[in-house]
Amino acid sequence: MMTLTHRLDRTITIKAPPALVFAFLTETPRWASWWGPGSEIDARPGGRMKIRYPEGTEAIGEVLEVSAPRRLVFTYGYATGALIPPGGSRVTIDLEPEGAATRIRLTHEFADAKVRDQHVQGWRYQLSLFANAVANVVFAGAADTVDAWFEAWAEPDAEARHRMLARIASPDVRFRDQYSSIDTIADLAAHIAGAQQFMPGIRMRRAGDVRQCQGVVLADFVAQAADGTRRAAGTNVFVFHADGLLDSVIGFMNRSTP
Repeated sequence: MMTLTHRLDRTITIKAPPALVFAFLTETPRWASWWGPGSEIDARPGGRMKIRYPEGTEAIGEVLEVSAPRRLVFTYGYATGALIPPGGSRVTIDLEPEGAATRIRLTHEFADAKVRDQHVQGWRYQLSLFANAVANVVFAGAADTVDAWFEAWAEPDAEARHRMLARIASPDVRFRDQYSSIDTIADLAAHIAGAQQFMPGIRMRRAGDVRQCQGVVLADFVAQAADGTRRAAGTNVFVFHADGLLDSVIGFMNRSTP
């Protein structure tokens, strides 16, 4: 390999454990989920790496180092030999646990500074796709968590309500809306009891599909009286922790009832 004196560095954090994140670097179906169909990797020293971009360009390389679930190193060049010849640059991806999440440090080494600069935005974009591909697996059950949240608001039994919340939320979960500034599950459970006392018979339910991006979920909801009359509607923002539990929920009410 030629001398690689220029480097590009990029660091991101993903809400997922290192073992799962590493699988998206070393298993072909998951590798292709963020690079594109036709991309593949044989994640062992001497194995081949291929990236097929959507417009048909192919990058190829050789896997140099695999240390699960902490490091992957491979060469990177274009099959046509243009811009970067095969073997003409090197990519190192290091994973570090950060609590329940994973910090990813990527270094791409080049022989030419101008070529390096042409890849800065590409890696910014590609690692964003990577983060979303992992998050889509980690938070695949987000809709179920949202539904459980609304069910807890309708549970009349205090102990059962606390258990329901503990299954989906961190102990220090925060809840904010126009009428709430709540911290901890214990305070939230008591707050819900108060809401049931002063708004008897009101039930909330999710309206439509949730929208999830890297552990942040938007969910529309409606609130109905016991006779089915719609009393309010709005949107909740659910922020998930890397372990899948809720960190916080923020509620926004519509200005007028639909």
